[in-house]
Amino acid sequence: MGGLSIWHWLIVLLIVLLVFGTKKLRNMGSDLGGAVKSFKDAVKDENAKIADKSEKGESGTTIDAEVKDKQNS
Repeated sequence: MGGLSIWHWLIVLLIVLLVFGTKKLRNMGSDLGGAVKSFKDAVKDENAKIADKSEKGESGTTIDAEVKDKQNS
């Protein structure tokens, strides 16, 4: 009574197939796969940019300083 059996999952799958249809589900799957692939490519590109900066000596850190104003008396 606590969990879902295989029969419950099969009924849910059947209802999803009837509501959306196989063509729409296939399109949604390919769109999701394309999004994941482009995300992975973006992460690889960003890691490559970071590696290039570290090789060139650009650490990307900022220097925090305080500026004091000189007053003429």
